[in-house]
Amino acid sequence: MGWKEKIEELKEKEKTARLGGGLKQIEKQHALGKLTARERIEHLLDPSSFMEIGMFVTHRCYDFGMDRQRIWGDAVVTGSGRIDGRTVHVYAQDFTALGGSLGEYHAKKIGDIMDTAIAREVPIIALNDSGGARIQEGPPHYAVVFQRNYLASGVVPQIAVILGPCSGGAAISASLADFVFMVKGISQMFASGPRVVRALTGEEISAEELGGAQVHGGRSGVAHFVTDSEEECFQKVRYLLSFLPSSYRENPPRILPKDNPDREVEIESILDNGQTPYDMRSVIRSILDEGKFLEVQESFAQNLIVGFGHLHGFPTGIVANQPIVLKGMVDLDASDKAARFIRFCDAFNIPLLNLVDCPGYYSGKDQEHRGLIRHAAKMLYAYGEVIVPRVAIAVRKVYGAGISGMGISKAFGTDLTIAFPFAEIAVMEPEAAANVIFKDEIAQSPNPEERRTQKIQEYRDKFANPYVAAERGWVDVIIEPRQVRSFVIKAFERLRTKKRVRSEKNHGTIPL
Repeated sequence: MGWKEKIEELKEKEKTARLGGGLKQIEKQHALGKLTARERIEHLLDPSSFMEIGMFVTHRCYDFGMDRQRIWGDAVVTGSGRIDGRTVHVYAQDFTALGGSLGEYHAKKIGDIMDTAIAREVPIIALNDSGGARIQEGPPHYAVVFQRNYLASGVVPQIAVILGPCSGGAAISASLADFVFMVKGISQMFASGPRVVRALTGEEISAEELGGAQVHGGRSGVAHFVTDSEEECFQKVRYLLSFLPSSYRENPPRILPKDNPDREVEIESILDNGQTPYDMRSVIRSILDEGKFLEVQESFAQNLIVGFGHLHGFPTGIVANQPIVLKGMVDLDASDKAARFIRFCDAFNIPLLNLVDCPGYYSGKDQEHRGLIRHAAKMLYAYGEVIVPRVAIAVRKVYGAGISGMGISKAFGTDLTIAFPFAEIAVMEPEAAANVIFKDEIAQSPNPEERRTQKIQEYRDKFANPYVAAERGWVDVIIEPRQVRSFVIKAFERLRTKKRVRSEKNHGTIPL
């Protein structure tokens, strides 16, 4: 065979490889409303930037006489490309070939591309669409991927995009990533699928009910972002990456600011008065550049808000209470949500802004029995680890455990604590404090309710205000709300030279 024939042979093999499991399987994939692995890569990456490796790796099924067809690529497409000009490494499981199942060389391809990403210090994006482990090629090979998930953690951002079934080891691997994306109607994640659940428990449940996008976006908190379509999902992945550095050695990328850093903020109109619930998102957007805010886990633990925005072009992580849900109190799900987000921002040099309106922890029998104390400790531990610049604002109510739990206390490492003049900062809410401190006086009064109302106001005036905290040095500055954007921008500007020093201990023992 001459060299021209060999080139033609190469072209034919490439053509076959790009078809994955073949045209019929591609048609089936499209009939399910799903893109193929290669189509997904094209939608995700900058045009013509993908460079594939491992195209001719082959599965081992044919060795056992179980599948005589040699499928190039072993049901996963791996390589590197660019997003907004920045290099990323990506792998996309191909459901058209062997159901996207993970076998020995499939796992090796993923492991190799992750190893290279760690060495090059670039983000890893996994596009998951798989029937699970390939049992014909046992033992299970997901340990290869788990180890890379661990090695990459805190070194480079990891993003898992669920675009079909994702069970067992695949689901665990995805959850080891920093962010999980799901698409309504096509994404499912579960430790064990419906058939296994039926065999183990007798429970009849559909894949969507067991582990669909809305289940994990709202109830379990496994998914960080839920979208209506694959195309929307890829755009949101690209947007998320615009806030993130490529590795822990870099600062997050600054964008050209278009918003006036000295713009005044109309927060008083949002808050209305001291007792009316309000949407904290409105406060967040009023402070951030152009009012743009990328919320993370929007439908999970809605009493606490986390997400990313820009302040004068610099990416910033936001942690805030949501007064219109549980009065902004922190429960066990909110604690987990905050702890994970705080640790991610700290790992990748993203400064943190806390907006606090928190009466304390949301307790009760159910919360206590499910381990509220243990979960709350995770959030506190996460704050204790933080070395990135951290600014906290007492927006309105900051009582009891909310002082440390929401990271507003300077004694717990906050670099700068700001308060609005109408903020209420005290060990206990005035209503509860009056019942304790003035219990006997109220009981002995001829008009207990009137006396109680008087004592509540007396406590609020004397103790539950920012000036007492400022006198003791717990609050650094009290400002008019309209000044908050310019003040916070200047604060972070001065904190950018903060020295980041971590302890030499192996690691702490976070109360998981």
